[in-house]
Amino acid sequence: METTDIHSKSSTFTFENVRKFSKKTDEYFDIDHLVSREPYSQFKKWLDDVENQQIDEARIFTLATTTKSGIPSCRPLRLASIIDGEGFTFFTNYDSRKGKELEENPYAAMSFWWPSTARAIRIEGQVTKLSSAKSDDYFYSLPREMQVGTVVNVQCKRIIQNRQQLLDLKNKYSGQSQLQRPDRWGGYLLVPHTLEFFQRQHDWVSDRIRFRRLLKNDNVSSLVIDGSTTHQGDDDWVFERLAP
Repeated sequence: METTDIHSKSSTFTFENVRKFSKKTDEYFDIDHLVSREPYSQFKKWLDDVENQQIDEARIFTLATTTKSGIPSCRPLRLASIIDGEGFTFFTNYDSRKGKELEENPYAAMSFWWPSTARAIRIEGQVTKLSSAKSDDYFYSLPREMQVGTVVNVQCKRIIQNRQQLLDLKNKYSGQSQLQRPDRWGGYLLVPHTLEFFQRQHDWVSDRIRFRRLLKNDNVSSLVIDGSTTHQGDDDWVFERLAP
């Protein structure tokens, strides 16, 4: 098996290129820089920083799921909304691989990476389906061509012969005056128990701050919230700084 050395002379990789997407020493991210003692406001602040740069698709994230036996898979999706105090929503085909895995194992992780700000956010939690009414609202808010694409996605078999099959379905549904949201397509809400905010530094002594939500089965009495390493946040959250 051939192995490619990413540091070889023929590679375009350089550490200087990596540093272009890193923060300088005086641009560190620490506890004192948090905009809130709960993670939703901090998430929206970092997302706003990216969107204010007119970055296309700032809401694209990677969703990781697993089967009940622990086999993982991941894919890019688009964040639909942030519901303060509740979680993060996205929409997809219930019969897709991710939909079937979420049915088997309703826990998932989301990962956002924004090179322009040298920041990433990881989110872990439990996933539940949104109501049919909320899925309807989102579907009918989509541009017409995306509604058609959604219907084609659900109607088409997982394995197809060629692209023409997709175009035939597209032409079929494009001609309909009004489309119905497919029953097997809708929204999910990821309710987080952990969010980690990461900012990469040029020397790789990077900054990580993690929020954890105290759950009912947590042994709170054994958790030392001393204000030194573990800090009391709002709404049952605690937060702490992690090593790089």
